[in-house]
Amino acid sequence: MRLVFFFGFSVCIVLGSVFVYYQPDHDAAMPFGCISGRNEKTYNCFSDITDKYEIGQLLCAKEFCEICLAREIQTDRLFICKKFLKKDGRKVRRAAKNEILILKMVNHPNILQLIDTFETKKEFYIIQELATGGDVFDWILEQGYYSEKDASNVIRQVLEAVSYLHSLHIVHRNLKLENLVYYNQKNHSKVVLRDFYLSCFESAEITEPCGTPEYLAPEVVSRHRYGRPVDCWAVGVVMYILLSGNPPFYDENEEENSENHNRKIFRKILAGEYEFDSPYWDVISAPAKDLVSRLMEIDQEQRITAQDALSHTWISGNAASERNLKEGVCAQIEKNFAKAKWRKAIRVTTFMQRLRAPEGASGRLPVTPRSSMSVSHEVMVEASSSSHTPSPHSSCRDITDPNRRSDPCDSLEPQIEHPKQGAP
Repeated sequence: MRLVFFFGFSVCIVLGSVFVYYQPDHDAAMPFGCISGRNEKTYNCFSDITDKYEIGQLLCAKEFCEICLAREIQTDRLFICKKFLKKDGRKVRRAAKNEILILKMVNHPNILQLIDTFETKKEFYIIQELATGGDVFDWILEQGYYSEKDASNVIRQVLEAVSYLHSLHIVHRNLKLENLVYYNQKNHSKVVLRDFYLSCFESAEITEPCGTPEYLAPEVVSRHRYGRPVDCWAVGVVMYILLSGNPPFYDENEEENSENHNRKIFRKILAGEYEFDSPYWDVISAPAKDLVSRLMEIDQEQRITAQDALSHTWISGNAASERNLKEGVCAQIEKNFAKAKWRKAIRVTTFMQRLRAPEGASGRLPVTPRSSMSVSHEVMVEASSSSHTPSPHSSCRDITDPNRRSDPCDSLEPQIEHPKQGAP
């Protein structure tokens, strides 16, 4: 064995093999500033962020992160800033790292793009494009005319994004209407997909149920191995709602989020127990029903893929009807979703944990943004095991009004939430 020392590094030669390890020499200065101990990690300072962006008021606190506006100082462009607090636990840290990893890999016109990332000793920051066109729910309610053609245009763009993700073997795992937003207010033709903190790479080991309960595929509920087909099932649920205004799986007799309610929903999902109810589906075309059925096929091996769905006549042909559906669809959307039952990003860690959750554990406190601009990101506080106490950096001035100071906490306005009355 032979040891050679060079600039604080020890080179150990054993039986022809060379091993290099760092041995600090406190009497010698390090020759290169980038070299540090092997267990040391380089973190951003908060000034690295504030030198480039002005972090604005708190818009909302979601299950894993706080969301603020961010203004790029050099260009005055507005972005969304997600702040993940490391102190909130391993799941939060994992979610942040997961979303950063996925977003750095993807580049697609129908996916909200990553702009910047920072990691300080206490937080992860993700800077993303700001979509200001509002969510699909609101867009439908505001239209004077809404047809299958409009729904087909939305689903086509979702399928294009999903097909792209699946080509990279990425499973989104939390596809739902609330994660589909219009890119801007001027042109409601471009839909973008957001929120990748539950996304993962497909592998034979994926069995953990996670996502939003009403969108879960049967294989997720049953805790079987699953992969990319779960996203296609969720697209089918989205399409079902867009065409009828009703959820495919519901229970009108139980209070939402009660143990019995969730149990019945999961049983219906496992059985594929949904119908094309009259009168809501009487005017819907046969090709539309066919695509819904193929997306919501119980057997994941037989379920249509996102790429094949793009070739379906309802998407790529002229099979989508131009009949106005607004009156019926909007009435059902307002009845079933106005109380925002499905606007909860409930993360299901296990099937049994979901059913045994203590009463009131998944409550939420809606909030209203100060800014007069339309920000598509959901404005609410969602309960979780972690407490989201706004950090001192959240109390920044309103960047849409530079002369005004604002405290994000005073924008929290509790609202009374009543149980959903149930679909017909």
